[in-house]
Amino acid sequence: MRAHYRAEGLDGSDLAASPYEQFAYWFKEATAAGLHEPNAMVVSTADATGRPSSRTVLLKAFDERGFVFFTNYTSRKGRDLAENPHVSLLFPWHALARQVIVNGTAERIGRDETAAYFRTRPHGSQLGAWASDQSTPVASRAELERSYEQLAARYPEGEQVPAPPHWGGYRVTAETAEFWQGRHNRLHDRLRYVRESEGGAGAWVWNLERLSP
Repeated sequence: MRAHYRAEGLDGSDLAASPYEQFAYWFKEATAAGLHEPNAMVVSTADATGRPSSRTVLLKAFDERGFVFFTNYTSRKGRDLAENPHVSLLFPWHALARQVIVNGTAERIGRDETAAYFRTRPHGSQLGAWASDQSTPVASRAELERSYEQLAARYPEGEQVPAPPHWGGYRVTAETAEFWQGRHNRLHDRLRYVRESEGGAGAWVWNLERLSP
């Protein structure tokens, strides 16, 4: 199976000064195009020995500070990040023949920020964060549902559910960010931002380079 891309090209002169600004522009286009869950991203981590693992996670926020997602801190990705903060994010926007690849480091966000986001989640998702000991073996589906039902009885609909202490957000600060645009004859456009140095007011200086496809 092979797709023949004929999309509009990507030139460095057209890109924003920072990868976060450029991502915002592409994310808006992906949303306007009606892509299903354009905030879905593949998060790849590695443990202290270098063994990798990947999974799809939803991006929940982004700005000039980085990209934010939430998870159980005791999950495999949480354990990996505790040992090795280096992480890669991949946004596969196939319908637009585009992808964005971010490499950087992850750190936990503050508990106030985590709690504020947790309160915006549907009630069932709040209970699910407590009910599931993510990434650990469970004897049966019935055991998982029993745990959920017990929590639903303790925190009925309309009652505030506290954010679990073992659950929260990570912010990924980019070191590189590649914007990939599919082109005809496999001569794809690949433009990568590389973080060079810190500028004034805490802003970073970025170098933009073109990669061979």
